[in-house]
Amino acid sequence: MALWKTAYRMLAPGGRRGKLLIFIFHQVLREPDPLRPYEPDAEQFDWMVQHIARNFSVLPLADAAARLAAGSLPPAAACITFDDGYRNNAELALPILRRHGAVATFFVASGFLGQGRMWNDDLIEAVRQLGSADADWRAYGLGVHRLTTPADRLQCLADVLPRLKYFPHAERASVAREVARAAGVAEESSMMMEAEHLAQLISSGMEIGAHTHSHPILGQIGPEEARAEIARGRSELERMTGHPIRLFAYPNGDTRRDLGQRDVDLVRDLGFACAVITDPGFAVAATNPYLLPRFTPWDRTPGRFAMRCSMALAGRL
Repeated sequence: MALWKTAYRMLAPGGRRGKLLIFIFHQVLREPDPLRPYEPDAEQFDWMVQHIARNFSVLPLADAAARLAAGSLPPAAACITFDDGYRNNAELALPILRRHGAVATFFVASGFLGQGRMWNDDLIEAVRQLGSADADWRAYGLGVHRLTTPADRLQCLADVLPRLKYFPHAERASVAREVARAAGVAEESSMMMEAEHLAQLISSGMEIGAHTHSHPILGQIGPEEARAEIARGRSELERMTGHPIRLFAYPNGDTRRDLGQRDVDLVRDLGFACAVITDPGFAVAATNPYLLPRFTPWDRTPGRFAMRCSMALAGRL
């Protein structure tokens, strides 16, 4: 472990030469899920957080962004973030974070709190419900897919999720819900957090950030709708938590196709302190605080995970 700590500090010495590595997660699963192979289970997340906490200087995002701009980052500075607002963030991830003394920021799409379910989860649960039956989704422009084997089911999701993601926002949600309903997926869900979970996170020293209300791709909607989505997501979280919300994560967050300068300007003008994207890399003092990149650690062994962190800091992703 000392070797990795030394390596990270050499690559990110702090101060005016500092680099900020922001980790991004979505879910932490109770056990591995063959339909969600890129989501860590609790055992995997535990050693990931242990490695980050032992070898990086883990900071709250608000503090890290301020120190980045001031040129006063500690060596090997890092943040841990979560997107969307899944219940397992509070039930499974939070105890692990606390065990290792790590703080994290949770970006929550307010419209799904309670018994909601996001469009991608509607599709995943539809595939799960269908089992080995073929999926005939031609009526929705999504084709026909064999679901005979686990590999078939993964290939179906790999084909359909990217396609449906860029449907018009309202159509995307309605199609996903119709597909789920036709497959027999229950309307209500317990996948997302409740207001009490937000309170639990805050009382544990974690940060809450906004992630719009209904998770649209901002670049695909008009300026007034985009402003309303950003503002409503923040105001609802402030109402539920009683705390000001000054951090933001762009839905999807890929600057090549999901957001533009208009959206960056909206976030800044609405008074957020900083915002994060999903472009990989690290941030330096000159990085736009409303375009902070984040790094997705997809490796599933400790050695490869550590090596990927060093590659990220070396700019070799």
